[in-house]
Amino acid sequence: MRRPRSLTPEDRALWDLVAQRTTPMNKQRPAPPSVAAEPAPQPRRQMPDPDPIPDPVPRSFRIGQKADARRPHDLSPSLPERLSRAPIQMDAKQHGRMTRGKLDPEGRIDLHGMTVSEAHPALQSFILMAAAEGKRLVLVITGKGKDRDDGGPIPTRFGVLRHQVPQWLNLPPLRQVVMQVTAAHIRHGGHGAYYVYLRRR
Repeated sequence: MRRPRSLTPEDRALWDLVAQRTTPMNKQRPAPPSVAAEPAPQPRRQMPDPDPIPDPVPRSFRIGQKADARRPHDLSPSLPERLSRAPIQMDAKQHGRMTRGKLDPEGRIDLHGMTVSEAHPALQSFILMAAAEGKRLVLVITGKGKDRDDGGPIPTRFGVLRHQVPQWLNLPPLRQVVMQVTAAHIRHGGHGAYYVYLRRR
């Protein structure tokens, strides 16, 4: 390894002379900014595994196996079923005679062919007038409507009035005068009409 060369006295004198005749460009050169050390990356916290999605297919089910037809389906009950399950508010004997078609309605209104905006006020006026006249049993005819879909992308409910009338009868101001609503007997229109039993004044 070569040893570093040292300056001779002549070289040293020459260097001092040159240094005296020169002026520095920046007398106070700022020190270079110190680069802050980047913090060490923290270890990424591992998220817990999500709950496993339950398998929609029963474990005991095999491809090609027939479904158990005896197993009940969790479906919303139909409108006639909901009306038949409603608690009886009127006299039980009169209710039995009414559902068997043994009571003749004291008035009737035919909403068949009306639009919803036409049928609602017509029904309200008819029920309130019948209650004011002291009638007890009236018949509301809605028509059965169609029970098939046209296959379009948006499901269409047919028989709109048949579904709307029981809801209208359960809203004010008709709820205050209506005691019972049931599907009519076949002799009075069947599922295309309703018996509406009114409260006594």
